[in-house]
Amino acid sequence: MYDAIDTHENLRRAMAKLGRLEMPPHAIVFTGDLADRAEPKAYVTLREIVEPAAAELGAEVVWVMGNHDEREHYARELFGEEVTEATTQDRVHDVDGLRIVALDTSVPGYHHGELSAAQLTWLGDVLAEPAEHGTLIALHHPPIPIPMTRAAELIELHDQHLLAEVITGTDVRGVIGGHFHFSSYSTFAGVPVSVASATCYMADPAPVDRLLSAVDGHQAVTMMHLYEDRIVHSVVPIPDAGEVAGYPFSLAAQIEEMDPAERHELLSAKNSPVWAHENPLD
Repeated sequence: MYDAIDTHENLRRAMAKLGRLEMPPHAIVFTGDLADRAEPKAYVTLREIVEPAAAELGAEVVWVMGNHDEREHYARELFGEEVTEATTQDRVHDVDGLRIVALDTSVPGYHHGELSAAQLTWLGDVLAEPAEHGTLIALHHPPIPIPMTRAAELIELHDQHLLAEVITGTDVRGVIGGHFHFSSYSTFAGVPVSVASATCYMADPAPVDRLLSAVDGHQAVTMMHLYEDRIVHSVVPIPDAGEVAGYPFSLAAQIEEMDPAERHELLSAKNSPVWAHENPLD
């Protein structure tokens, strides 16, 4: 961020954090603003950091255009394609039966978001046939209100109702986005919307004497777990914090050896040594 934040190191820390999760992701979705000034070398560095780590996790990488990206450099460096700025970067990914549609809401020369009539028609054609496990729409400009940073309303996604008309009644299970630089949740056209924070900087939703304030802290990613009947969103902070209580991972194997009643008593009873921060199996 304008040489004030080590964004490369933040991204490395984020990828390392994903590698520590008990359930690693099947897909890693980057919802736009992949390069601050759309420099070609920034996309090269991005791939150098992300792709080896994703391969080690066995996760597919999904790139999405943001308002800071430029289509020519984005397409060339990430996909090996030569395009003009008029060529929208919309793509479909299949991740174990889950369809992820990356929609390009960027507008050349501007920071607000739009979807053209041609894009909406294309999306409608894609959604006409349901996917095995449904569809996620990934875009940069989330189609929800922005009450925490009202100034950002000027650069939100325009004509959101047109997108709602296309996805209503389809197999779309959720919409995921970025742009805000803080985590936010809502619904749109009857489906949940999840907005991830950022690995570079956070937009402080309660700044002191500032209209907008970007701060070097509270960076995070959002994990999504999709079940048959629901989606669970979990914010994962990137910076490590000091532990004040906890148990070693080796304790999990010992707990697994207990019968269900023993586990229930150990982890639910108020007088359990677990909640006294003792090692209950010593």
